[in-house]
Amino acid sequence: MMCYATHLHHSWFYTVFTYRITPNWMVQGTVFCMIGGALIAASDDLAFDFLGYLFIMINNVCTAANGVYVKKKLESKELGKYGLLFYNALFMLLPSIVCAYLSGEIKPALDYDGWKNPWFLGQFGLSCVMGFILMYSVILCTQHNSALTTTIVGCLKNTIITYAGMVVGGDYIFSWTNFMGLNIRLEIILIKPEKCTVEPSYYGYLWD
Repeated sequence: MMCYATHLHHSWFYTVFTYRITPNWMVQGTVFCMIGGALIAASDDLAFDFLGYLFIMINNVCTAANGVYVKKKLESKELGKYGLLFYNALFMLLPSIVCAYLSGEIKPALDYDGWKNPWFLGQFGLSCVMGFILMYSVILCTQHNSALTTTIVGCLKNTIITYAGMVVGGDYIFSWTNFMGLNIRLEIILIKPEKCTVEPSYYGYLWD
């Protein structure tokens, strides 16, 4: 929950300062209510781990910045949706190989017996296709709305998964504080997309 709260805050922050705009009171209220709901939900099971929090914050900063600058590049029409997908994958290929090599994951992956199993190969191929569809959906949502809206849709997805985890899997530990926080976030998330528009007036007024 803390991850969702900080990610949402960073998306809002980058949107404001990249486009030099001030969101109207409706947008600001929605964002801070969602952050408040996430904090309430997390307060009942919050355990501090400095290294874990550090990695989460780095991830949130990078993800939020990526969403905002994807929106900016889509508006400039330099690359387009498929160009952004291609170059994003291309530029991450070498760092991914280096990380996999340093962590010792390349050899076990190549030696995995499942490469000879047609069932595994089919599932692996399907996961690659679904990964492309997910990334394309994120870019498409960002293009027609905003990076902030895409973040909120992601929060909605994660909230639905959390609700499903209450009845499937059996790993959800119920507490009224956590449950109330989840419901606050869900109600605000369902309100936010209704106010969505691609018009600049949605954000409020431009800075001088």
